[in-house]
Amino acid sequence: MKNYIWPSIKLTLIMIVLFAGLYPLLIAGIAKLAPGGGNGITIEKNGKVIGFENIAQKFTLDKYFWPRPSAVNYNAMGSGGSNKSPYNTDYLKSTKAVLDSFLKHNPDVKKEDVPSDMITASGSGLDPNISVQGTEIQVHRIAKARNIPVDKLEKLVNDNTEKPLLGLFGPEKINVLKLNIALDELK
Repeated sequence: MKNYIWPSIKLTLIMIVLFAGLYPLLIAGIAKLAPGGGNGITIEKNGKVIGFENIAQKFTLDKYFWPRPSAVNYNAMGSGGSNKSPYNTDYLKSTKAVLDSFLKHNPDVKKEDVPSDMITASGSGLDPNISVQGTEIQVHRIAKARNIPVDKLEKLVNDNTEKPLLGLFGPEKINVLKLNIALDELK
């Protein structure tokens, strides 16, 4: 037994140094090379940080584009999905309530035209992006609320559409915070 204890202790100490010391330092070093230096990419307006590029924010006024719903009420400290089955009655009630509210504020939109990302939360509850269709169905509401021509808003949406990575990977998407900042700056 003595022959096994000392090697086990040495192996444990080596693994602690590797996985609790060196590996985290390596990952932190790599993160410093990423945009934002590992602290996230901030979005600033007039020299003040107003949000992060990869974390959704809640917008509920009719004059703004709305993000997708959040299972964590847009709280980045507690990221997570609802983890409810699509057949769960509570989940069905909550998505119906979100859909009803969306349709109430967007009376020109038909129920079948609402994309799923506008009524369901993402896996993290913090996805800052919505589909192009999700923005297009909100254009008429915003045009009416801000008294802006629809074609001007459609151009703004087009200008803020992020293309798939390398033109191949993923769908086109729009960062809601960036779009709403551009909307506020629209003359």
